[in-house]
Amino acid sequence: MVTMDLKSLKTFHRILSSGSFHRAAEEMNYAQSTVSMQIQRLEAEVGVQLFDRTQKSVGLTEAGRVFYEQSIDIMKRIDQLKSTMIEVTQAESGSVRIGVTEPSASFRFPAILGKFLNTHPKVHVSVHIANTPILNNLLHTGEIDIALCSTPEMGTSLFFEPLFQEGFVVLLPEHHPLSEQSTISPEDFVGQRLLITAKNCPYRKKLEVVAQEWNIPLNTLNTLEITSMTALTSYVEHGIGIALVPRIMTESPVPGTIVREMGSHSINMTTGFLYQTDKLPMLPASRALYHFLKNELLTSITP
Repeated sequence: MVTMDLKSLKTFHRILSSGSFHRAAEEMNYAQSTVSMQIQRLEAEVGVQLFDRTQKSVGLTEAGRVFYEQSIDIMKRIDQLKSTMIEVTQAESGSVRIGVTEPSASFRFPAILGKFLNTHPKVHVSVHIANTPILNNLLHTGEIDIALCSTPEMGTSLFFEPLFQEGFVVLLPEHHPLSEQSTISPEDFVGQRLLITAKNCPYRKKLEVVAQEWNIPLNTLNTLEITSMTALTSYVEHGIGIALVPRIMTESPVPGTIVREMGSHSINMTTGFLYQTDKLPMLPASRALYHFLKNELLTSITP
C-alpha cells in the first residue's frame, strides 16, 4: 500500500513550476538538502524514479511525467479542501446562494435578509428569484445552496422541509359588484374575469386543483394570464379583473382594491425549505441563514 507525504508532493510540483530544485527551496523557504530529501522520500514511496538526474535542467522520467499528470487533480483537490476548511472554521463569513419564490421574495424575505446582514455583515448572500421548478433545477446543478419555495412536484430527489401555510384571499377592484359581499364563494367566479399566473407556476397549479374540487374548472372561466405573481395587484387596481392572491401581498393596502375572504372554501399553500441532503451538513454561511430564516418565519407568521 502506497502512502504519500503531502509536503513531498507539494515540493515535487513546486520544483516543476519554478524550474529547479534551488528555486523551489528558496520559494518554500527550505534548505536545498530538505528539498532533495523530500523528493527521495517521494520516489521511495511510489517506487519509481521521478526526475531524470542525467540532465542539467529539471527533467522528468516517463514515470515522473505520468505521476505529474495524475497528481495535478490531487493538488487541486487539496487546495479546494483547504478553502473549504477555512470557510468551515469561519462561521460568520463565507457566501450563500439562496433561491426564493414570489411572493416571499418581495414581501417576506427583504426584511428578514436585512436583519440577517446586520448581524452577519461578513456573509455574502446572493438571491435568485424564480418559481419552484426552476429553483429545483438550480439546486440539482449546484447553482444555489438552498431554496425557500412551495412544495416541489413528486419525483424530486431533494428534501423539502415544510415551514408554514400561505393563505389566499380574493383581491377585487374597489367598486366591483362582489365588493358588497363579506365573503366570496367559488360560484362567484363564474362570469368574472379571473387573473391567473403562468401554467408552470405552482400557485396556478394549486388553483387548478382547487377549481376541479369546486367543479368549476379554470378552462370554463373567463381568465387572463399574468406571468408575474407580484404584478397581479396592479392589474386588479386598474379594474382588469379579480385575483386569488397570497394574503401577504395585501397586508399593505393596495390602492383602488379591497380584500375578501373565501369563507369556508379557504385555500392554503405550503412553503418551506428545499435542499440537497447529500450537501448536509450545510456550510456555516448557509446554515446560519437557514436557522435565521426559519426562526424569523416561524415566529412572525400567525398560524
